[in-house]
Order: sequence, then structure tokens, then C-alpha cells
Amino acid sequence: MVQAILNILVQMGLLQESQIETFAKEAQDAGLALQTYLLEKQIISQKDLALAYSKHLSIPYIDVVTEKMTDQALLAKVQFHFLRQNIVMPIMQEEKLLILAADPYNIMPIDELVLMLGKHAEHAVAPASVIIDAINRYYPLEGASSMMEELEEDTKLLEGELDIGQIDEQDVLSMASKTPVVKLVNHILFQAVKKEASDIHIEPYEKEVRIRYRVDGVMFTSFTPPKRIQSALVSRLKIMAQLDIAEKRKPQDGRIEIKVAGKQIDIRVSILPVVFGERVVMRLLDKTKTFVELETLGFSSRDLKVIKHAIMQPNGIVLVTGPTGSGKTTTLYSVLSRINAPDVNIITVEDPVEYQISGINQVQVNDKVGLTFAAALRSILRQDPDIVMIGETRDVETAQIAIQASLTGHLVLSTIHTNSAAATMTRLIDMGIEPFLISSTITAVLAQRLVRKLCDACKKVYHPAADVLHILGITPEQAKTITFYQAVGCGKCMESGYAGRLPIFEVMAMTPSVGQMVIDRADAREIQRQAMKDGMTLLLQDGVAKIEAGLTTVDEVLSVAASQEDIEA
Repeated sequence: MVQAILNILVQMGLLQESQIETFAKEAQDAGLALQTYLLEKQIISQKDLALAYSKHLSIPYIDVVTEKMTDQALLAKVQFHFLRQNIVMPIMQEEKLLILAADPYNIMPIDELVLMLGKHAEHAVAPASVIIDAINRYYPLEGASSMMEELEEDTKLLEGELDIGQIDEQDVLSMASKTPVVKLVNHILFQAVKKEASDIHIEPYEKEVRIRYRVDGVMFTSFTPPKRIQSALVSRLKIMAQLDIAEKRKPQDGRIEIKVAGKQIDIRVSILPVVFGERVVMRLLDKTKTFVELETLGFSSRDLKVIKHAIMQPNGIVLVTGPTGSGKTTTLYSVLSRINAPDVNIITVEDPVEYQISGINQVQVNDKVGLTFAAALRSILRQDPDIVMIGETRDVETAQIAIQASLTGHLVLSTIHTNSAAATMTRLIDMGIEPFLISSTITAVLAQRLVRKLCDACKKVYHPAADVLHILGITPEQAKTITFYQAVGCGKCMESGYAGRLPIFEVMAMTPSVGQMVIDRADAREIQRQAMKDGMTLLLQDGVAKIEAGLTTVDEVLSVAASQEDIEA
């Protein structure tokens, strides 16, 4: 930071000279410019800094940008991305062209902007928040082809690769069918597929719109289009999902089918009215996805043996448990792919049917017409099934029908929401299922979580702290034989340090001793202790095995399995 600016901040009573050296050292240690450090620590405000720049350089200070100060033709000559990234903006004041900047000492983008505009311009300064707000509000949509220049590279890739299908736009009264918006929506969808995102979030705030993707279970911001594009963007998505574009007060749900590079992508669209507009969340499902063999999911030899034995039985119940987004459905589909054969009749009841498997009859739940899990189950049991898969056991009625199906000679697969394999037993008892029915029908319970997989290109060896090793149950002697890695981040993994995800498991077999404890209504902790004596490995222990294999990190395992207490403690 220029010394003169520091002197002015001292004169303004915002800094003391004795503090400057300390702040400079702290900023250097944090790897930040001094002004950035002072702003982040809220020692000074954006307005304070802008006023200091204005006083030192004798240039106008602008505290608000009005619509009269904006020139749409000038803004249309510059990429939106360029303005946002460099926090600069051309404005008109008293018929003079001013280049408004948050940091007037950063002269390169200011000079580039003058060249783009091809006009003489003077300088002015404003707080960064004021400039960003003005860009979001006043950047032109209509006819602003330059806004799309940053998308051109991907747009070329889209030609022949992204097929949106037939969309009826005859009655659209908004900007939603104009080329910039169409291009932007296509870009958002294409980038999501390219990054292998599971969800797209379009979030409206007071002064901006934020586009975020969920990749490997973690949200990250992709970009922020102009605020004024918000209504057109949502309308375009409503058109594609065949929703009512005039309805802005109620939640709406729809679906879009697209094809990207030969992949058939099914997009579930959820629109929710919020304070500053309508929030859109899109779940992406690759309908061409194939499911891996059970052997490659990452089971230990003991766990794989238990699962194989359970699914090869003519009857019984196999439950997969875990929170939303833990890969339960994917595991069940892998099981179905394993046992799918021409000589068995498999019927599933799902909400929704996420992937279609050849040779399996899949029923979509529809609560609006009374086709609930329970109602669908009662019907399909009259369809002579050998194997039934229930998307989720969410109430006592569904659980009772699943029990009856098992008792009458069917193999039943389902998911349920509990924290551990042992807790599933007490959950079913709490739902009102008799303990002797649970012990006689359930053959195995599989709890699972997903952890991010280390990027092989940038992972780095390190040694965890002693207290962390204690939580993992690793002794100092064992730690000496393990190579621990931490995530670093590189271009290949979008600077996250991770690439893809893998499951960790906890597989509990219904052994005679566990079954007796269920009948005796023992609590989950006692059942878990007995299951461990019978060979069960806890989620945390399976996570440690994945760490030892160099597949994931200590932080990832603790983030999903730390709640599993050491029962011997």
C-alpha cells in the first residue's frame, strides 16, 4: 500500500502509526496485500479506503451509481466478466466519461477499459460494493452480445453436443427466448455436466444472482450473472421444464431432458419463491450411467461376503442406511444389477425413479394420485415378484408390508434413515415393528457414507497430530506404518485436492446373538458392541482402512464418521 494512503488513514483517525508495522507483518504472514488485510479484519471499510484514494489522487468519490449515470451502449462493449473481475465500470457524470474503480492504483484494467471504449476518460473511485451493485443492476441484457463472449469457447463445444429438445415458446412474453439468455442457460447446463456436478443452484440475493454447483458433495460458486438477468433466466428454465412462467408465488417442480455428448441427462427442477425472487435447484441424473460391480464398491472381504450371502437368499430384508446423498441408491442399484437375471421377477418402488435398468420393472411413486410407497407395495406383491426394492422405508405401514413380503418368500431391498447399522434395529422397534419379526426377517444392514477421493496429481504426504490419531483409534506405533496424505489442490481437481468420491461401510449381519439382543430390546450401543464381536467394522474403522490405502484424508473420514463413538471407551 502506498505510504501516502496510510498517512491519510492515520489522519482520518482510522489507524495509528504504531500499528502499521504490526499490521504489515500480519498481512505478509497471511499472504495478503496490506489493504486487503485491513479490509478483511474490518480495521477500515471499503468507503474509508475509497475516500483515502480520492483525497490522495484528487479524483471524484462516487458513493452511489444511478441509472442516469449509466450508458447502455458503453457497457455493452465490455464483457460482464471483465467488469466484475476487475471491479471497474464506465459511468457518465456531467457529460464526462469516468472510469470508476475500487483500486485506482491498479492501472492495467483501467487502461484496458479505456481502449475497449475508444474514448478519452477521467478517473473516479468508489467502494467495491457500490461498483459491483451497479454492474449487477445496470449491465445491459438486450443486444449485449459481448456478455456472451466469455461463453463462446463452450458454445462452440455445445454445437452438436447439447440437445435441449422441443420447447414451445410461442406464448413467452419475457426475454426468456432471447439469444443471450438461451446461451447462458445452455452454458450453465453444459458446465454442470462437464464438471460432473450433481446439482445446480441458482440463488437470488438482493444485489446479485449466484450460480453454484455441487461437485463431489461440496458446493462451490461458479459465477454471478447480472441481477437484471434473473427473471429471464428463471423464465427460460420454467419454459424448458414446462412450468407456469406467470406463477411466482408458489413452489413448482418439473423436469428437463437434455443430451450432452451422447449422454442422456435427466434434470429434476425445483423452484421455490424466496425473499429476492425465485430460487432454482436442479438435480442432474445421467440416465446412461452404468453401475459398478459389488466387488469394486470398496467392501472389505468380510463385508462383501455378508452382503453376497444376504442377497442370494430367497427371502429376507437387506437395509441400506445413511443420510441423504450418501450413495444408498447407487449401492442398491449395484445389488440389483448383480441379482438381475431372466429367471427372476424384480419390481422396484421409487420416488423418483433415478435410473432405468433393463429387465427390471420400476414404479414411480405419485402421492397426488394416492400411489404411495405402501399402496404401490400392496399392488406389486400381487404381480408375482421374486425381489422387491423399496426406495425408502419411511413409515410403519411400509415397514410392515416389507416384513410381510419377506415372510411370504420375497427378497426385499430398501433404504432407511438412521445413523448406524445398529440404530436401525431400535428405529424399527420405535416405529412399532415387533422385535421377533425384525430378527427373523432382516438378514443384513449396511450403513454407509461418502468421502472425497484424493487427487493423485497433487496429494501430499504429512503426519496428523497426535489427538487426531487418537480419535481415529490409531496408536503411535501403527501410525509409523501408515503413509498419510493431505489434499493440496491443482488444475486437474479445480484446486479442491479431491477428485471423485468413494464409500465407507459398516455391515451388520443378523447373527443369532444380534437377533437375540433385538428380541430382548437391547439399546443400539449394546447391539453395536455385539455386532463388533461378531466381526462388524465401524464406519470410522473402514474409513481408516481407506486412509491406509492412500485413497482419502483424515479430515474427510472424520467429517462423516466422527459421530461413531469408540464403544470400548
